[in-house]
Amino acid sequence: MAATIMHSPSRETLAIEERALARAFASFTEAAGSLERSYGHLQKEVARLRRELEASNLELSRSLESNRQMHVRLHRILEALPCGVLVSDSNGRISIANAETQRQTGLTPEMPLPEWLKQLVQDGANGLEIERVHAEEIAWTSVRLARLSDEAGGSSIFILQDITAAKKLQEEQDRLRHRQALVELSATLAHEIRNPLGSLELFAGLLADAGLDSTASGWVEHLQVGLRTLAATVNNVLQYHSQPQLAMAPIDIGSMLSSLSTFLGPLAQQSKICVKVGHQLAGVDISADRHRLQQVFFNLALNAFRFMPHGGVFEIVGGITPQGGVRVELRDSGEGIASENISRIFTPGFTTRPGSPGLGLAVCKTIIEQHRGTIDVQSKAGQGTTFTLEFPLAGDNP
Repeated sequence: MAATIMHSPSRETLAIEERALARAFASFTEAAGSLERSYGHLQKEVARLRRELEASNLELSRSLESNRQMHVRLHRILEALPCGVLVSDSNGRISIANAETQRQTGLTPEMPLPEWLKQLVQDGANGLEIERVHAEEIAWTSVRLARLSDEAGGSSIFILQDITAAKKLQEEQDRLRHRQALVELSATLAHEIRNPLGSLELFAGLLADAGLDSTASGWVEHLQVGLRTLAATVNNVLQYHSQPQLAMAPIDIGSMLSSLSTFLGPLAQQSKICVKVGHQLAGVDISADRHRLQQVFFNLALNAFRFMPHGGVFEIVGGITPQGGVRVELRDSGEGIASENISRIFTPGFTTRPGSPGLGLAVCKTIIEQHRGTIDVQSKAGQGTTFTLEFPLAGDNP
């Protein structure tokens, strides 16, 4: 069997190997250092990117919060606008409808655009005033339209302004102007009628005292009644619409009341009414305009006679109040005033009699107040009516 002979490496070989190993280790060390330096750079870059990302995220969060706050503010502004704002998309569906829009039209987001707004879009109309029925009432809306381009979404923006109140105000102003024109016309006519009417009353009085036969006297009496009733209407129109200054002077209220039975005689006789006058005011003076006060008593008497179509009793009584003033009561036995009408009888224009201007009692109240007096009414249906007038004595301070 052959023997194996082992040779030990020479020193030169070992030296070469050591140098190669040293170079390899140095190369590894250099690569490791380079890798470590690269890793350090990478860590720094990652840290920088993280900081930038955090800054970007923070800025984005701030921007989102700012956008949210802006959205909230815009929403609040939109909801607080006094006009309606409605936005519809290109498919004709409502995307935005603020509170005023919902109040005016009842339209809400996600609802289809109503036909009356669709027609505006189709016609390209703008700045229109539209009359429509909302909540069973006539409403007026002013509409302005702005359309966005297709590139911007193709939406339609409507600005809705409720002009119902303005329209009603305009209509009311037109009615008032018309009424004022009628008032001026009626006052002019009443003024023109009063002068010849006074002459007719004078001549009728002369005829009544001329000793005519009974038939002619009856005709004259009817004429006097008609003239006095017409005069009362004319005076009421002038008093209410022109409010003339009163010619105040001390007058004997007792003497005036005593003369009422004669003054009312023809009208009372025609209406089959008995006029009774009783008072304790002889020689008692009040400060008054005689003609205006006579107008009050005649208006109240005429009103009472109309509530006694089949005749009755009209009583005038007067006396001094415990406070030292003058009280006059005018009582009738007529039909009375319905309870629901008592609070309205002094309102100008209120009447239950067709064809009447409804000014008589309103004028009475105005004249009494001009005399620093008061007027009150007590009435029950079927039990007659009592008007109570109170005045201060002449010389009393207001």
